[in-house]
Amino acid sequence: MPIALIVLGAGKGTRMNSDLPKVLHKIAHAPMLWHAMRAGRPLEPEACVVVAGHGADAVEASARAYDPMAQVVRQDEQLGTAHAVAQAFPALEGFDGDAIVLYGDTPFISEATLEAMMQARRAHDVVVLGFEAADPGRYGRLVTEGDQLLKIVEYKDASAAERALTLCNSGVVAADKTTLQQLIAEVGNDNASGEYYLTDIVEIARARGLSATVVRCPEAETMGVNSRADLAVAEAAFQTRMRAEALDLGITLAAPETVFFGWDTLIGRDCEVEQNVVFGPEVTVESGARIRAFSHLEGCHVSRGAVVGPYARLRPGAELAEDVHVGNFVEVKNAQLHAGVKANHLTYIGDAEIGEKTNIGAGTITCNYDGVFKHKTTIGR
Repeated sequence: MPIALIVLGAGKGTRMNSDLPKVLHKIAHAPMLWHAMRAGRPLEPEACVVVAGHGADAVEASARAYDPMAQVVRQDEQLGTAHAVAQAFPALEGFDGDAIVLYGDTPFISEATLEAMMQARRAHDVVVLGFEAADPGRYGRLVTEGDQLLKIVEYKDASAAERALTLCNSGVVAADKTTLQQLIAEVGNDNASGEYYLTDIVEIARARGLSATVVRCPEAETMGVNSRADLAVAEAAFQTRMRAEALDLGITLAAPETVFFGWDTLIGRDCEVEQNVVFGPEVTVESGARIRAFSHLEGCHVSRGAVVGPYARLRPGAELAEDVHVGNFVEVKNAQLHAGVKANHLTYIGDAEIGEKTNIGAGTITCNYDGVFKHKTTIGR
C-alpha cells in the first residue's frame, strides 16, 4: 500500500521565546522537523507534505534541504490540527494509499512504532498512536473497549472519569488518505477552544461504521518539545540513546556522558572516543580510528587507523585517509590528507591536498586566500 507522510509544522511555539519557528530548533545539530521527516523514511513514502505556518518560508527551505521532493503547504490561520491536516490534501490529489500524520515537534517516533501502525491498518480503518503516561497531565485521553478505540477526549473537554485514564493520545494517526479526508471534512469546532480537532475523527469514523484502534509505544517516543526546557530534555534523551547504541555497537567511550553525537553520526566498531568529544553533522569515522579528548568534528571523514586529537578540529570537507595523525591544536578544513600523513601540533590545513606520509611540522599554515579567491594548496609526499 502506498504511503504519504503529512508532517505538521505550522505552530509558532510561543513558549520557545524565539523568532525561529519551533520545528526548526535543533536536536543533535538537526532541526526537529528533519527528525520527524526521517522517522517516516523507512516506510518508503511516495509523498511527503509538510504543513507550514509561522515562518513558513524558513520551514519550507528547511524541509526541502532535507528532502528536495517534499511538498510544503501553508496553514495561514492556526485553527486546529484537523484544519492543519486538511491543508495537505490538495497536494495529495490523486494519491491512493495510506496517510500518516506526524508532528514536527515530536521528533522521536521510531521506525518500529510506525511499522506497527501500518500492521494495525490491515485490520482497522483508523489507527491512533497512544502511550501510557506516568503523569497524564493535560494530554488527550484515549477511551477504549478491548482493542477498539471509542473516542479521544481533549483534556479540557474530558470528564473526571476520563481524566483519570492514563492511556494518552500522541496525535499520530494513520488512515486511508481518502477516508481521512472525508472524516476531517465532518469535523466541527464546537468545543472549549473553538478549534477543529483531529481527535474528533475517531467518533465520526465509528458513527460511520468504521473501526478504530490504538497502537501503544513507549512514552519517550512521544516526547513533544514546546519550550527551551523541553528542548534540553530532548537533547539529553537523544544523546543518552546514541551513547547506549554506540556502546552496543562495539565503540569504546571513555566517558560516555561527555561525548555528544550528531543526529547522523556514523562510527565503526572498535573505534575509541575519549572524553569531551563533539560530533557535528555529517561525520563518518571508520572502524579502528581513535578520537582523542576535546576534539570537535563536523562534515568530515576519518578512515581506519587514523588518530584525531587531543584538541583537534575537523571542519567540513576534511578527509583523513588511513593512519593519518592529526594532533593537538590542529585544524583541518576542506582538505584531503592521504595515508600516513602526520600533522601533530599547532597547524592549520585548509583547501589543500597532502600527499602520502608527509609530515607537517608545528606552526604550518596553508595560506591560499588572496583576498578574493581561495586556491588549492598541494603538498607532495
